[in-house]
Amino acid sequence: MKPIRLVAGFLTVGFWTLISRVAGLVRDMFMSAYLGDGPVAQAFVVAQSLPNMFRRLFAEGAFNMAFVPMYSKKLEGGEDANGFARDAYWSLAAFLAVFSAIAIVIMPALVWAMASGFQGDPRFDLAVTMGRIAFPYILFISLTALLSGVLNSMGRFLATSAVTILLSATMIVGMILARRFGWDMGRTLAWSVSVSGVLQLAFTWWALRRVGFTLPFQLPKWTPELKRLAIIAAPAALAGGVVQVNLIVGRQVASYTDGAITWLYNADRLYQLPLGVVGIAIGVVLLPEISRRLRAEDPEGAQHSFSRGAEFALLLTLPAAVALIVIARPIIGVIFERGAYDAHAAHNTALALAVYGAGLPAFVLHKVLQPQFYARHDTRRPFNYAVISMVVNAVLAIALMPLIGFLAAAIATSAAGWIMVVQLWLGSRRMGASAQMDARFRRRLPRIILSSLVMGAVLLAMMWGLGDAVTEKGSRTPLLLAMVLVGMGSYFATASLTGAMSLADLKASLRRGKRG
Repeated sequence: MKPIRLVAGFLTVGFWTLISRVAGLVRDMFMSAYLGDGPVAQAFVVAQSLPNMFRRLFAEGAFNMAFVPMYSKKLEGGEDANGFARDAYWSLAAFLAVFSAIAIVIMPALVWAMASGFQGDPRFDLAVTMGRIAFPYILFISLTALLSGVLNSMGRFLATSAVTILLSATMIVGMILARRFGWDMGRTLAWSVSVSGVLQLAFTWWALRRVGFTLPFQLPKWTPELKRLAIIAAPAALAGGVVQVNLIVGRQVASYTDGAITWLYNADRLYQLPLGVVGIAIGVVLLPEISRRLRAEDPEGAQHSFSRGAEFALLLTLPAAVALIVIARPIIGVIFERGAYDAHAAHNTALALAVYGAGLPAFVLHKVLQPQFYARHDTRRPFNYAVISMVVNAVLAIALMPLIGFLAAAIATSAAGWIMVVQLWLGSRRMGASAQMDARFRRRLPRIILSSLVMGAVLLAMMWGLGDAVTEKGSRTPLLLAMVLVGMGSYFATASLTGAMSLADLKASLRRGKRG
């Protein structure tokens, strides 16, 4: 079996995820300009959160975390991996078709569970209507994720990464058409979500057909392998459910402050940019890679892959986190403060972004550490850890809400993220050498931290020197660009001088198929 090119996989997934997240920022800029932080914007955020919440269970969440290691090991062992994938596909399709129909019927209850603060005002009915239109997205995107897992296990990351652009592209086109022809903006956005799911599934299906994988229709059947898949996925589903409780707690806290759901959503979208480009990209590549290394009884190779994944993650994530904390206000001003999105909304969004920035390294390390458990079919301990993190999140959010309002949700999310990482790290200590960081990682980590702190000091000095000019509409864009360029320059210069990064190592990794 052809080995996965590890760093090449990171870069492929990371590049296309970056393009997708930039497209997502453009989409959110359109939404902010057209809708501001008003009732339609808040209702749509809740409406699209519902299918996306369940997506994290059935798509890149529990089902895929169980499916990918099983499929990868069957592929490595020369078993009937594709037959297993077909059985899983049609069974998942049948389950989600029924699940979606039920969810559409009980949509008012789902909206109340997500944002009870909407009860009694127009936002509630708007969210119910848009939620019913957008919810079928869960069916299409979950099937897309399963097929993407097949391609990723084959070491084919291009199609599965590029397909994510379609959601933002479809929504942008929808808003432009709604503006042009006078359509209802909220309903158009909701329809765009579902249409994008159909497009993503069709594109991924086509990519699989190109490599000779077919999916002829078959009735769902309950096989011993699917039973084993369900047993493995069940704790992961519960863990994913716990994570979604954290999301619901945050939405509930925000729903009692007018505009807060939109502020938190926009801040979330920005920190999701480095999280998607780095964390999700590495998680996508590491899960099948570690699964196959373990099946091949190659603990040294598994350790190398894990260490390079963590090193690559922190090399890019730590400076991103520092930047989101230090220059949050200029970033929000340039991206969102226009049209119906005023300075008050931008200020509150920047506060939330800085808090999320403090949790960014934890969110990324979560994606790096989790594959160690799922590659070993261990879904119980991540569930136990998630329960503890959920309790921390809920207690902090509810306790801090009377004191600091909507910002309690962001603080609770970041704190719970760090608690989760500490638990995953301590839990992985029992897995042997393959789950330990190698000497190169231990040598480079303090140098990465130092380089990030140097960059932070440079950005702080620039913020202090520029004063109010960084938020004035006429000057903020070129000044933000200057800060980004100077900050990046100071970081990479320091990283190169201290040995935190090496271009020679990167080139060698790209050339090396076995471990790169």
